[in-house]
Order: sequence, then structure tokens, then C-alpha cells
Amino acid sequence: MEETLEILQDNLGQALIDTAYMVVVSAIIGVVLGTLVALLLYLTENRLFTPNHALNVIVGFIVNAIRSLPFLILMVVLIPVVQLILGDPYTPTGGAISLSIAAVPFFARITESAFSEVDPGLLEAGATTRQIIVDAVFPQALPSFIRGVVLTIISLIGYSAMVGTIGAGGIGDMAIQYGYNRYETGVLVVIVIILIVIV
Repeated sequence: MEETLEILQDNLGQALIDTAYMVVVSAIIGVVLGTLVALLLYLTENRLFTPNHALNVIVGFIVNAIRSLPFLILMVVLIPVVQLILGDPYTPTGGAISLSIAAVPFFARITESAFSEVDPGLLEAGATTRQIIVDAVFPQALPSFIRGVVLTIISLIGYSAMVGTIGAGGIGDMAIQYGYNRYETGVLVVIVIILIVIV
């Protein structure tokens, strides 16, 4: 018990900071780029805008391909890419890059679905594409958009724990290093409770 408390005291603060950093960075990137990808899919599919079947199919295929990979496998596949960008993929920033790449297609599909639910009758025939998007599509899709942001953040918290399996920091890394490798069950229990409380 004493050793568990010592481990938590020495490592928990930094682990939570690393996890928060990875989740915040990847959530921002995921929401911004995911929204742009969703807009591209929505505009190239909807006959009221600029339909482009070939582009829609290509982008849709890439989104589906990334989404279909389990995050653990995606993260391992991305290690050489992250290494090329950073030099060291086993850091919280490396974890944030992997999380961002997982977040973009995840959020893009949620947002595209929110846009598609907008009543076509609200889309004014004479307005420009920008006016329709800003004045009709976004306001109508906002509740679903916000739910999508929350869902994405919750998923990223879970994914960030998996980043620990490659030693990239955060509470997942702490759970593996101390709770699993050193058989400190108390550390695992505390981390599970923290994850539940955060979510």
C-alpha cells in the first residue's frame, strides 16, 4: 500500500498532464480537420452544391479505411510516420499525432451525418454556398455537432490510455509500467477510477 501511494505521488500528476495534453491537442485537430473533411463530403455529395462523385468516393474510402482500423493497430502503423516527423514517436506529442489521425475521420463521419440531417427545405436556392453553410447548415446541425465533439473527446480519453502500450506517456503508460509490469494492483484501480470520473 505504501509503495502504491509513493508511485501515485511521484507519477500521477505528470501522467494526467500528459494525458490532458494528448487529448486536448488531438481533439482540437480532430474537430477542425474533421469538420473540413465532413464539409467536403457533404458538398461533393449534395446536388445543391458542387457534386463530385469521384472525389466523394475517394475521400470517403480514406475516411472509412482509417476508421476501420483498431486504434492499437493504427498507432503501431503510424510509428514510422511519427518518427519521421518528430524523431521520437514515444512521447506525448507522438501520441497526440496518432490520436489526431484517428480523431479526424471519426469526427468527420459524425459531422457529415449531422449536416445530412438538415432539412433540404431550409437550404435557400438563391443563396451562396457560404451563406447556406453559415446561416442554415451549421445552426441546424449544432446540437448533433456538439454531441459529436463530446463523443470524440470521450473516445480520445480511452484511446489515450492505449498510447501507454507503446510507452508514449499518460495514465495508460503509468498503468502499464507500474500497475501491470510491477503487479501494483492499487495503481491500476486508481487509474480506472480516474478514467471513469473523467469520462
